[in-house]
Amino acid sequence: MKERTSRPIAVFDLDGTLADTAHRQRFLERQPRDWDAFFAAASEDPPLAEGVALALKNAQECEVVYLTGRPERCRRDTVDWLAAQGLPEGRIWMRRNDDRRPARRTKLEILRRLARDREVRVLVDDDELVCVDAERAGFKVVRARWAATSAALKDAQGREGRT
Repeated sequence: MKERTSRPIAVFDLDGTLADTAHRQRFLERQPRDWDAFFAAASEDPPLAEGVALALKNAQECEVVYLTGRPERCRRDTVDWLAAQGLPEGRIWMRRNDDRRPARRTKLEILRRLARDREVRVLVDDDELVCVDAERAGFKVVRARWAATSAALKDAQGREGRT
């Protein structure tokens, strides 16, 4: 049973939704991919104005939470980055450092867990596979199509379970 007195939840992805990863995608375009450098550079991501504005708008009616494929070892940098952008404080759901399952599986598991107790008003994500699966599961989705992503990043999202 959902809590009737709690505000609904708006769920936001980070990379490609709120954070512009274009400057660090080069680390994924080489072989082997340099994941340590890719994630280390996340603290330098410029914000994506469309995503930030949507998060701030949703914060008026919802609790904003963050659901990212970033590994847990990036938590401190992620918390600092969100604060520096003026984004709402909120719970951050991150991938275990050793979790390589596709984002479409890990994110859907967390969405379903969140929906057991609260209304999930919207998921905002740039990963098409995550969006399709979330819609099939009955969630309202906004596709974050305001950032350019490389083929390497899309491959990482879909097959490598890294972001």
